[in-house]
Amino acid sequence: MFTATAETCKGEADMKVLRLRSLDRLNDDAVDQSSAALSDLLRKVGLGDEQAFARLYDELIGVVHGVVLRVLRDPSQSDEVTQEVMLELWRIAPRYESAKGTPKAWATTIAHRRAIDRVRSEQSNRDRTERLAQRATDDRDVVVEEVETAIESARVRRALGRLTSSQREAVELAYFGGHTYREVATLLDVAEGTIKTRIRDGLIRLRDELGASS
Repeated sequence: MFTATAETCKGEADMKVLRLRSLDRLNDDAVDQSSAALSDLLRKVGLGDEQAFARLYDELIGVVHGVVLRVLRDPSQSDEVTQEVMLELWRIAPRYESAKGTPKAWATTIAHRRAIDRVRSEQSNRDRTERLAQRATDDRDVVVEEVETAIESARVRRALGRLTSSQREAVELAYFGGHTYREVATLLDVAEGTIKTRIRDGLIRLRDELGASS
């Protein structure tokens, strides 16, 4: 009686192990298929396929935003940096190689680097402001920085002028007005999904315009 019960328990345990292994294999297969699909999208994006970029955007925007938000802990800045990451993915898609990891791992690595860069940039700006305040008698560096900023702003404004009015309105509210997607959608009385599409398409156009004028 005892032996039979022990054998039954062992058999049930073996079945659980087999089921777990089977689930692991299924999960691994699903991950492989997902990575293959993203790799194919990246390849198409590298060839300039905007529809492929729209699909890649929808697939990766969530995980990219999550990585950025964990580093910055500021929703508004995280939205901005997330869009910068997606724009970078559009720009450097031709450079992707599977040896660098899965597309998702590659994208999250870029997202983490961009977020860290933003933290360092913010700290650098604070440090620079403090240094400038301490040497208020010497404004030569301030003048040079203001001129460079004015030139860059002029280039951006010219590029913005080539967007559609709806794209420009959404981009300006998000990046110059500092509003989140939801706030922009509320201000314009437009669905949030539509706002995201306008900003994404506007960023693509801006990239092309700024690249052409550089």
